[in-house]
Order: sequence, then structure tokens, then C-alpha cells
Amino acid sequence: MKLCFATNNKHKLAEAKDIVGKDFQIVSLEEINCFEELPETSPTLEGNSLQKAEFVFNKFGVACFADDTGLEVEVLDGEPGVLSARYAGEQKDSNENIDLLLKRLHHFPHRTAKFRTVITLVGLDPAPMSFEGIVQGRITQERKGSSGFGYDPVFIPDGHTKTYAEMSLQEKSLLSHRALAVRKLEAHLKTLSSAH
Repeated sequence: MKLCFATNNKHKLAEAKDIVGKDFQIVSLEEINCFEELPETSPTLEGNSLQKAEFVFNKFGVACFADDTGLEVEVLDGEPGVLSARYAGEQKDSNENIDLLLKRLHHFPHRTAKFRTVITLVGLDPAPMSFEGIVQGRITQERKGSSGFGYDPVFIPDGHTKTYAEMSLQEKSLLSHRALAVRKLEAHLKTLSSAH
């Protein structure tokens, strides 16, 4: 069965394909010829992931899941949250976002944070289905590691000593917030495919 993941991010696609595996053919936006900017005007992660998945499903007729992820830092009252990708502006520059975050956290010794991903699936169930993955952790004083993307170089998950960016894709996919949400999605998809 073909399922569109509403992204062209190669990292995200690789992670999702790795988890959802053989039963479903995961395709990117590019592969269904969707080249427009997807709507993300909701004040919540849930709302944005729903908006993106519905847009693709309604326009292209392909069952679709979309994710929205936010980094929520405790002492910053949950910032950057839903604005994580454009924290430092509409140019969506990860380095500038990290610079701004580290600057805002400069005087805070307490750097607890969590990554939260919400995935919404549209087109297979009578109503949209949402799946959430949360990983607690902390923000480092400086960047460490070169793999991954986004805030990965400054986030250390609880119980670990390495940032996401210091981990291999395999290590990270065992414990990342998006992987947790994708696993919940996968479990749901399995129940659907066994029902057919």
C-alpha cells in the first residue's frame, strides 16, 4: 500500500521507511508531484500535522501522514515549541535557531527540555488519527556532533551522554521522538492491514 509522508526531508524519510518497513511503500511529496508549500498556520503541533496531511490527501488523493515537531524548553515556557523550525525567522536556518536558543539559555543552569512529535494520518481511517512521541532531555552548552539535523547537536536525551547529532541513525532511531511516534503509527497500520 502506498502512503505519502508529507516531507521531502531525506533524514525523516529514511527513518520512517526504516521503521514502517516492507508492508507499506512510503513516498515523499516530490514523488507524488507535490511541490507547493504545505499550510502550517496552526498554533499547535497537532493542528499543523493535521493541516499538512489533509492538504495532501484532499489535493492528491493519496493516504498521507504528516509530522510536526517542537522542542519545548522548560525555562523558556515551552519555547521554541511550534515555532521550532522558524525560531530565528522565516529562513528556517537550523544554525541560527540553535544560536538563538543557546543565547536565550545562556544564564540558565537548568536546561531541561523535551522533543515532541505529533504525526497525523489521513485517508485510511474514518477520521484522522494522531500519534505522539515525547523524549525528555536537556540542552547542552554548545554544539556536539555532526549528524542529524535541526536541534540535534544541542539535545541530549535523558539517560544518555551523547547528543542526537553524535549518534548513528540506528542509535537515534531507537529512541528519537519522531521514531516513537512513527512506531505508534506503524502499530496502527499493522492493525489496519491485518483487518483487510
